[in-house]
Amino acid sequence: MTLSLTEDTFPLAEVFTISRGSKTEARVLTATVSRDGVSGRGECVPYARYGESVASVADQIASLPEGIGRAALQAALPPGAARNAVDCALWDWEAKRAGRRAWEIAGCAAPGAMVTAFTLSLDTPERMRAAAARAAQRPVLKIKLGGEGDMARLEAVRTGAPAARIIVDANEGWTAELYAELAPHLLRLGVVLVEQPLPAGDDAMLAEIARPVPVCADESCHDRASLAALRGRYDLVNIKLDKTGGLTEALALREAARAAGFGIMVGCMVGSSLAMAPAAVVAEGAAFVDLDGPLLLARDRDPGLDYEGSVLMPPVAALWG
Repeated sequence: MTLSLTEDTFPLAEVFTISRGSKTEARVLTATVSRDGVSGRGECVPYARYGESVASVADQIASLPEGIGRAALQAALPPGAARNAVDCALWDWEAKRAGRRAWEIAGCAAPGAMVTAFTLSLDTPERMRAAAARAAQRPVLKIKLGGEGDMARLEAVRTGAPAARIIVDANEGWTAELYAELAPHLLRLGVVLVEQPLPAGDDAMLAEIARPVPVCADESCHDRASLAALRGRYDLVNIKLDKTGGLTEALALREAARAAGFGIMVGCMVGSSLAMAPAAVVAEGAAFVDLDGPLLLARDRDPGLDYEGSVLMPPVAALWG
């Protein structure tokens, strides 16, 4: 088995802003494993919030022994972007070599068409209202918030898209006081989910107050080892392959989270269709799906995923799995 790595850059259709900053492109790493004339690919998005960079993730992948398999990979690298790219490449290789789909090999239900949220980045209330109006036909909007002025932003989005269900994602940008101030208004404004309102590691108060709208752990949840600390604080967990370190752990986390009583959301970093395809396997049956990365790009891979509006279709084998 040979392993190679390339860096790919995908320009975004618009500037993407969250509470931690803005970006105009998605820089990803693509791992390719090859053996017996068959190749498999996987994509990851190094994320600075978790101490990752393109260089550090490339170094992690370069450190792997030649011919490593999926089982050994789980112990060789920690959960994160590096393990994700290689794990997904190995799944893709195994599926193509066997002439089967990855979900069949995993013993999972085949993913069907699923509705994904569409993300509106953090901006002024006026610009977020205009962005919501442009996306008003989409059934689920996920809006990035981050602190002062968020009530006005939320009101503006509701005005722009009066019929959409709204997911609020603060990306750790709220204080306990701000959350308590906003919480009573969330139901009135049609918010169906609040994602990571408080900083990871400083979210104990979520167990002590009423949660009129379900709260989902994102930055607080990486893999199965995260679950014990989330009990009583969160109602759902957001599974992202760049956090779990690949499809292998993501599937295990999904089952463990369900057994522990958590609802499931499946999300993504801003990446191409190659990153979304394995996540679609995990997303089958999830309460919330947020796999809109390619919809935010100015260009995608070819072939890419097929989106019919906000409906994501299952990946074709030529893309992944």
